[in-house]
Amino acid sequence: MKKVIFALILPLLVVSGLVFANREIKNECTKKPIQKQLSLAEKNAEIKKWEATPAGKHFKKWEASPAGKKVYAAENKIWKHITEYTSMEGIITSLSLPPESRLGFGVMVRINNEDYIVTFDAEKSQRENLNNLKVNDKIMIKSHYVSHAPKYAYPIISCEYATVDGTIIFKRIHRKGGC
Repeated sequence: MKKVIFALILPLLVVSGLVFANREIKNECTKKPIQKQLSLAEKNAEIKKWEATPAGKHFKKWEASPAGKKVYAAENKIWKHITEYTSMEGIITSLSLPPESRLGFGVMVRINNEDYIVTFDAEKSQRENLNNLKVNDKIMIKSHYVSHAPKYAYPIISCEYATVDGTIIFKRIHRKGGC
């Protein structure tokens, strides 16, 4: 009788040990050190240090150039829509991005007589609706974020919500946290 009980308890202990060990491994990836927030003086010092690098000098030169000023002026035209998360109406001017761009899937859109790169962080299931877009389609876009880079002559809008003729063609799926 003792041998039977021992034979039943031993596998139970081994399995529970494996389950517990697996649980600890999963929790390890969430234990990342929390970075201390930099003070304003520290942030300014880091910016000054970066501006002294070749990349920083190139960026400052681009900002002062006519191309950089044009990009910033275009950003200012849509800034209110970005901050208030309101719809922007645009017309698709191209289904491809500028040559050698590394922004993923996107289109060129004209909003208020300015051209913008609109990128979609789309899952495979969402690409079908986006692939049906055509040049000269009217599109309504909502976004929280606009960016720029010296490599591109246009501001870059990260689309979060898009409709064509009142039909939702894209809604960004927020990624869950984790490893």
